[in-house]
Amino acid sequence: MISDCTRLMKAIAYVGVGTMEFLLDEQGNYYFMEMNTRLQVEHPVTEFVTGIDLVKWQLRVAAGMPLTFTQDDIALRGHAIECRINAEDPTHNFRPSTGRISLLHIPGGPSVRFDTAVYQDYVVPPYYDSLIGKLIVHAPTREEAIRKMVAALCELVIEGIAHNAELQLDILSDPRFLSGAYFTNFMEGRA
Repeated sequence: MISDCTRLMKAIAYVGVGTMEFLLDEQGNYYFMEMNTRLQVEHPVTEFVTGIDLVKWQLRVAAGMPLTFTQDDIALRGHAIECRINAEDPTHNFRPSTGRISLLHIPGGPSVRFDTAVYQDYVVPPYYDSLIGKLIVHAPTREEAIRKMVAALCELVIEGIAHNAELQLDILSDPRFLSGAYFTNFMEGRA
């Protein structure tokens, strides 16, 4: 898949940071879905497994600086998981939740990252996307990354608004997720 992506980018003379998305079937065949010519919200996962600061390189390439590495220099290490923390209530059909965050405790530790702009006493407005933070973890194996994410979600405290951290914990403990045998309809019936 990486070879195909590299060949395609060279064929279209693409310059910049972007994302190519694919679907994978049970036989290991992959199918192109789309290309986004910008960073995606999941870019911290790539940063963790490659050790490359994508935002820094996006800015450098936009300024005309050449890359100091090639695709062959990039080694994937370990597993990373990202959970989007949204101000919404999964128990009420994912109804948006607004209001003041009365208590906030952000998890930390090695290879735990929480990208957010919220803070204690922040007021979540009704005018924007419900994403209030991205919790990302990295570990040597998928199983360790799942355990680390469970611990980080249990440590995350956001009071004053409804949010989806409990739903994330449910997903991480689902046998289908644990086995890797889940499909695009995985979330059906979770509301």
